[in-house]
Amino acid sequence: MKKLFLAAVVLLLAAVTTVNAQDRVLRFGIKGGANLGKLDGTGFQDGFKLGYHLGAFAQLKLVKGFGVQGELIFSSTKTETTEGFDKIYEGVSTADNRKKINLNYLSIPLLANIDLGTPRLKLQVGPQFGALVSDRKVLGAANEAFKGGEISGVAGLWLQLPIVNVSARYVIGFNDVKGINSVTSTSNWKNQGIQLGVGVTF
Repeated sequence: MKKLFLAAVVLLLAAVTTVNAQDRVLRFGIKGGANLGKLDGTGFQDGFKLGYHLGAFAQLKLVKGFGVQGELIFSSTKTETTEGFDKIYEGVSTADNRKKINLNYLSIPLLANIDLGTPRLKLQVGPQFGALVSDRKVLGAANEAFKGGEISGVAGLWLQLPIVNVSARYVIGFNDVKGINSVTSTSNWKNQGIQLGVGVTF
């Protein structure tokens, strides 16, 4: 009987906590997970490479079914140049062919949260502003191979369970992040990525 009573109390407290959490106007949390990213541009290997992201977020509920979410995210992805990269761009050497490069960004997504029939599942869309915090002088004699800033678009889904959150989103870069001149190609360098994350909401 005691065990049954204790189980009932636990279930009741969980239900109350869940309702209060859903009705809360302002919530905070932390998150992290995997990045599948690539740099889309001439001279780089095609295909997504594994990285990671870590950060924190704040959610503000404005009206029923709609709110906004701001995040501060450290995101790390990898890319690799192709053979013959030195023949495409100025200021690089043969040592830059097949070179592995890490791109680390400090990003600020500003997202709209739109409930999809339930407060548990949200559609997230909005812009993301990123600052490159890794070395920009990674290619031979090039002064700065990459520009320091990036503007992207974000779209994805957010599943809010009690305490735990799960997210999946697609990030596409809007601006050219290439900082060196091209010899034979006029293509832009634009980041793309898939982020799969899990976190805790307070």
